[in-house]
Amino acid sequence: MAITAAMVKELRETTGAGMMDAKKALTETEGDMDAAIDWLRTKGLAKAAKKADRVAAEGLIGVAVSDGRGVAIEINSETDFVAKNADFQSLVAEVAKVALQTGDSVEVVKAADLNGETVDTVITNAIARIGENMTFRRMHVLEGDTVVSYVHNAATEGMGKIGVLVALNGPADKAQVIGKQFAMHIAATNPLSLSEATLDPTLVERELQVQTAKALEENASADKPKPEQVIHNNIIPGRMKKFLSENTLLGQAFVINPDLTVEQAAKEAGVEITGYARVAVGEGIEKKEEDFAAEVAKTLSGA
Repeated sequence: MAITAAMVKELRETTGAGMMDAKKALTETEGDMDAAIDWLRTKGLAKAAKKADRVAAEGLIGVAVSDGRGVAIEINSETDFVAKNADFQSLVAEVAKVALQTGDSVEVVKAADLNGETVDTVITNAIARIGENMTFRRMHVLEGDTVVSYVHNAATEGMGKIGVLVALNGPADKAQVIGKQFAMHIAATNPLSLSEATLDPTLVERELQVQTAKALEENASADKPKPEQVIHNNIIPGRMKKFLSENTLLGQAFVINPDLTVEQAAKEAGVEITGYARVAVGEGIEKKEEDFAAEVAKTLSGA
């Protein structure tokens, strides 16, 4: 497979690796981007990369919570300018309220009533009125004894660039207070999963393969190599333990008190975290990069 400059550029931006290293990684893995990331990590040339770090889109996340139920919705716009528009913000707030009352999926909410019209029709009318394409892309529903919400980079009340929901069991007053702190923690750290038990086993296996290859390669080139059983019984399990503690919510050091894990902080407060959702604008959307010179040339030629 031919390795293009665009592929090298994407890998460099994703991993922070040098140009020649990125090109070699892609060559060694026949252009497989994920495998190339793992190859660079094995060589100690890159950190783990989350696909969400490579995305870009505009719009807002709207959150709404009531009686142990919370929703987070994402409505995208073409530009950040429209996301700051009061008309667009009102639309996000209204759709979030409908979603809280009636929805368990985007399709259900789109068909629901909003001021005598379907939500889908209201969005279509807003597109015509505001003059920019918009997409009601996704929603997340969370239920529990207590559900707490938090919005990071808030544009106005209940909406912003990142929306977080946290479900907790335990005394409602305590859950409300520390739940807000946990939600802020989640916004900052973006854990991959609630706990080791809920982490994607495919992801864990991939990480184990990377850490195994890396540890064996480092040991082989060391001045005083350790016995292979030490690598398999101590080094690799230690690295996997660190991976799990850094990437699972309950295992992470609590940002407000790093001496405690999130799980320990919850126990001290007399509550239990049963679930969470973190929704950021643009996750999973790769923004197409336009060649500006080519676009101008295309326009001038009338193509």
